[in-house]
Amino acid sequence: MSDDAVSPEEVRHVAELARVDLADDEVDQFARQFADILDYFETLDEVPEVDREADLANVMRPDEVRDTLEREEALQNATKTEDGYFKGPNVS
Repeated sequence: MSDDAVSPEEVRHVAELARVDLADDEVDQFARQFADILDYFETLDEVPEVDREADLANVMRPDEVRDTLEREEALQNATKTEDGYFKGPNVS
């Protein structure tokens, strides 16, 4: 892909959308960099597809039923509680 694949006007438009002020030399630099990025994407298009699906394995453990804490025991180290529940700071 040639360096003029991305025009300076397109770079200025993207910079305006991103609210970035660019000097003229920066516009030229970004145009070249954008062209390089597009070249990389063209290279990725040349990678052959894989015709097999990956072997998937369930890595999750099975659920186990266990006894839970009593409410008082769960709240015993809480800094603040209210009506039997944890109380956190107000969010504004």
